[in-house]
Amino acid sequence: MPPLPESRIAQLVQMACVLEACAPKPGNVNRGHDFSDTTLEDFLLSAIAIGPAFENATSAGVGRIILDAITSTRRWVKPNTNLGMVLLFAPLVKACIGVSDADKIRSNLQVVLNSLTIEDARLAYAAIRGAQPGGLGTVVESDVAEEPAITLLQAMSLAQDRDSIAREYVTGYEITFETGLPALKDALSRSGDISSAIVQAYLTILSKVPDTLIARKKGLNASRMVSQMAAAVLDKEGIFSNEGQAALMEMDRDLRDDGHLLNPGTTADITAAAIFLALFSREFGIEP
Repeated sequence: MPPLPESRIAQLVQMACVLEACAPKPGNVNRGHDFSDTTLEDFLLSAIAIGPAFENATSAGVGRIILDAITSTRRWVKPNTNLGMVLLFAPLVKACIGVSDADKIRSNLQVVLNSLTIEDARLAYAAIRGAQPGGLGTVVESDVAEEPAITLLQAMSLAQDRDSIAREYVTGYEITFETGLPALKDALSRSGDISSAIVQAYLTILSKVPDTLIARKKGLNASRMVSQMAAAVLDKEGIFSNEGQAALMEMDRDLRDDGHLLNPGTTADITAAAIFLALFSREFGIEP
């Protein structure tokens, strides 16, 4: 099968964003819940907005894709809905260009990551400033306020202890490929329902990796507590049992507050990357 055209890869990015946003993941905006300052419509508009940036992935560098995607999003949506996803998608999409074998994506990805430049860092920093993400912390805010003198991969290496997305850059997307994607494929093979499978994959990631957005907002103990909640739901079979579904609903209630400080947003971003990879594989006849 020939490689997918850029336009189709960009559509898969948009589909992954929509599927991730709509799935009833506990503690997140979804079909059943909005936040006080962010709605499902914001996420859907964001998914549409980033398409053109990814259609130019052959000619544009990673930093340019990130900045263009966030700039386009901000024209339509005020809150930060997709910075983490865009940061993850940009290298992934570059790694998928010209690929006719989905098994080669990760090796291509490592080449892309190792090729990141200071200019990529400069453009990515501009995107981060434009997105105005919550919970950055004073150290990161100081970092992105300055013009970088290091590559984007080096910058991510410095941030890896406090941010799982940065850690993905450094580890060749270890969580995405080794936890998220297998969990999504397994759940989809068992349930046949993409939305339920997304929830199960999200719980699996969260149970193994404390969410760094929560850690920045509420502290590491809070993020570990939420991971323990996810593990407890999975102990009851998660989406695959009535008991698990009841525990899932209880977890969702426990994570919701006016400031959505216990929102596992970084976990949702990594889940979106896994969804994209599953959709990409399906294009080549590889069933998730």
